[in-house]
Amino acid sequence: MSKKESFVKGTLILAAAALVARVLGLVQRVPLDHIFDDVGRASFGVSNNIYLMLLTVATAGIPSTLSKMVSERYALNRPEEARQVYHAALLFSVAAGVIMTALLYIGAPFYATHIADVPESAMAVRAIAPALLLFPAIAMMRGYFQGRNNMMAGGISQIVEQFARVLVAILLAYILLQQGYNNTTIAAGASFGSVIGSIAAFGVMIYFAIKLRREDKQQGLNYNTTQKLPIWGIYKDIFTLSIPIVLSSLTIPVVNVIDTSLAVPLLIDQMGRESATAALGILTTRAQSVAGIPPVLAIALGTSLIPIISAAYARRDEGHLKKQITLALRISILTGMPIVLALVAAAYSVNGLLFSSLDGSGIVAMLTIGTIFQITMMTTNSILLGMGKSRISMYYVLVGIIVKLAASFLLSKVFGIYGIIGATALCFVVITILNLRMLKSIVPFEIMGKRWGGFGISVLVSGGIGFGLNQAGMLLTDLMPARLAFLITCLVVGAAVVVIYLVLLIVLGVLTKQEISSYPRALQKLLNPLMKLQPARVRMRE
Repeated sequence: MSKKESFVKGTLILAAAALVARVLGLVQRVPLDHIFDDVGRASFGVSNNIYLMLLTVATAGIPSTLSKMVSERYALNRPEEARQVYHAALLFSVAAGVIMTALLYIGAPFYATHIADVPESAMAVRAIAPALLLFPAIAMMRGYFQGRNNMMAGGISQIVEQFARVLVAILLAYILLQQGYNNTTIAAGASFGSVIGSIAAFGVMIYFAIKLRREDKQQGLNYNTTQKLPIWGIYKDIFTLSIPIVLSSLTIPVVNVIDTSLAVPLLIDQMGRESATAALGILTTRAQSVAGIPPVLAIALGTSLIPIISAAYARRDEGHLKKQITLALRISILTGMPIVLALVAAAYSVNGLLFSSLDGSGIVAMLTIGTIFQITMMTTNSILLGMGKSRISMYYVLVGIIVKLAASFLLSKVFGIYGIIGATALCFVVITILNLRMLKSIVPFEIMGKRWGGFGISVLVSGGIGFGLNQAGMLLTDLMPARLAFLITCLVVGAAVVVIYLVLLIVLGVLTKQEISSYPRALQKLLNPLMKLQPARVRMRE
């Protein structure tokens, strides 16, 4: 298999695993939303968000750095050095897991009571804490396997982890509900699903580790060199490369933790504790799970171009670099936008179809709107990381987080929960603008140039029609069961928005045949038949 084929296969495996994880995350939230009351939703959301942030601190950046260090040493036929690096990383992961678990377990009551102002969430936070014991080691193992060009191990472990987590969370929550426990205990039971997920993922990684060791013995790899790498030198190399990546990766988890930490304290004077807790529950359990869907496809498509960008930057090939940056950003925006539009236009029906009530449809819609800026932020971050500009990316993320904090305090006083959500979108916009300024200082490029007008018309028309269809679909609830009406409306709105959006992009010349030829093959197959709709005068302009 060629390097390109191997890379494409690896990218597809990891993208598929990420997509399955997002979908299963949403699948988990749906039944839990029906089981929980407002306190249960808020408690589960608080525990999940603080856990994900600490998990990112313990794992993000280091696996990719480890992957790079391992692959380099195997390329130089120094497998023993690669194994020493791997063992040092595992040693760090054990220490990090113990420290993170202890901090989260001991600090849970203080965080729940004095920061998040949801005292009932302390038990759920404590229930999820043991998951941090194994996940740092799992992350190191995934990084090592990626360095050995084995993406399958990490992808399968991620999928198995999600299945185990979701099934156990739902099952425990249901059993505790039937036993008559309150929502504080039920939320803790659901949170404990992450612990079982970590055990399942660790089991998968152990299986692949045993299998890989057996293969290494059969190939007679030389692990007998007497040269010992100094462990502190290994850690210096790992942390020098990984700390900026860790901080850049923290944007989404930190934003979510800011929301869970500040929502009730900022809203309690406006709407009372009960309503503020309910709003927090909707934001964390419903809105965040729905808003997590749009970035998956766009980021997977954009990420597949990052190694090409890295190679072009290393060669100082400005023409190729300009083309690939433009392509990565254009694909991310053009593929992410129709999913955002469909979910926003049908937010009321999506809420009614999936969850236990129609409360918070506006919260779901507004948080989902902001994901288009999350997509641009994450794509530009990836490009900067591909160019080796991780430190600059880290500084921009810190600026964005400061903006998020300040805007949450200011906007919540006027717009309540919508102000807090607006502050999240503003954070993503600021980071995107800073990233784009830095990229343009390296190489001049345009994302769409004169095509922004056609793109804007495509967005407004398809979104407007989708919203109108959703309003019409609401009338169906008088004629048939509500969930069936919501399902039909979601399907009609989704299909209409995507088709109208694509047709308008082609008719208005936002997409051209020449440009589509450089897109991934799957997109070419989808778009080429539609190019017949493009007027001749538009084709001639190209």
